[in-house]
Amino acid sequence: MRRVAAVLTVGATVVAVCSLSSAAPSKRRTATKPGAVYRVPLRRSTASPSTSAPQLLTTVAEATGPWVGIFVAPGVTRPERVLGNPQPSGAPLVFLVQEQQPEWLRVLLPVRPNGSAGWIRRADVKLYAHDYHILVELGAHRITVYRGTDVIDQESVGIGTRDTPTPGGLYYTKELLRPPNPNGPYGPFAYGLSGFSNVLSSFAGGDGVIGIHGTNDPTLLGRDVSHGCIRMTNAGITRLAHVLPLGVPVEIRA
Repeated sequence: MRRVAAVLTVGATVVAVCSLSSAAPSKRRTATKPGAVYRVPLRRSTASPSTSAPQLLTTVAEATGPWVGIFVAPGVTRPERVLGNPQPSGAPLVFLVQEQQPEWLRVLLPVRPNGSAGWIRRADVKLYAHDYHILVELGAHRITVYRGTDVIDQESVGIGTRDTPTPGGLYYTKELLRPPNPNGPYGPFAYGLSGFSNVLSSFAGGDGVIGIHGTNDPTLLGRDVSHGCIRMTNAGITRLAHVLPLGVPVEIRA
C-alpha cells in the first residue's frame, strides 16, 4: 500500500472554531491564478514493516470523485448522506479507516456529532498508509506527536476555556491551511480536525470545527484560552506541516 504524501492546502476559506474565516491564498513559487486553491505535496512517509509494526499503521481513504456516499451498512444501495470532494476549503475529502471489507470501508466521518462513523464504497476512494499519530492531553496542556513509537514533537499547548472546552475523543487531520498572516493569532499553519465544538454550532462564519494551529502569543501556551482549538508554537506547527500527511489520528484526552 502506498504511503500518503503530506498535503498543504492554501485555502480561500478556513472554517474553524479558530475564526480563520478570512484566510486568503498565499503565493507559490510558480505562476498561479489569483484566488485559486492549491495542494502542495511535501514529504512522503517512508514507514515500512521493518520500522513500524502493522498495528501502528493508519489507513487513510481519499475520495477520487466529486462526492462520496455514506451508507449505514455494507450492501445498502441508497446512501444516508453524500459528502462533496473537495472540501469547502479546497482540501481533498479524506477519511480515517476503521474497518475494511472487500468492497466496503467503515470510516470516521468529519461531521457532527463527534465520533460519527459510516460505510463507504472502496471503489470511491484510494487508500494510503502512514505511521503518525497525535496525542493531546488536556489536563497536562500537552501535545505529543508520534511516528510509530518515536516522539517527533512534544510541547505545551493552549486549549479551550471552561465555557468553550476542547472536546475529547478521537479525530483526524482533515485539512491543512495557511492563514494570510503567518505572524497573526493563528500562526503560519492550521490543521482542521474532523471534530467540532460541543458548545458552538457556528463561529466566525464557520461551523465550529476544531483545529490545531500556531500562535503569536506564546505566553498563552499551557493555559485554557481558546474557543476549543489547540494552540502550539509556530515552530512546532511549521515542523508538523512539513512532515505529517492528512488523515493523522488525533486522540484528545482529559
